[in-house]
Amino acid sequence: MPESLKMDVKDKINRYREITKEALEQAKENISDEKAAKEIIEMVEAYMADAEHFEEKGEDLDALAALSYAHGWLDCGARLKVFDVSDSRLFTV
Repeated sequence: MPESLKMDVKDKINRYREITKEALEQAKENISDEKAAKEIIEMVEAYMADAEHFEEKGEDLDALAALSYAHGWLDCGARLKVFDVSDSRLFTV
């Protein structure tokens, strides 16, 4: 992978990690459906851990993909009203 693309991916990993962390915290503070929220939060945390693992191994594209999946779970929870959130910067609402 060209160095310029590696830097772009690293920047995206850092940006997606921060926004996903922020969205996860907001989701945890605004739960509407405890049972569904528990499952979604477990998946988000697992994908975030996977992203960290991939990044440590130098597999940046896989890390970015894992973070995208993590955030996708949060967006799904927001759309299904599992989380009572309305911040369109953090969620697809």
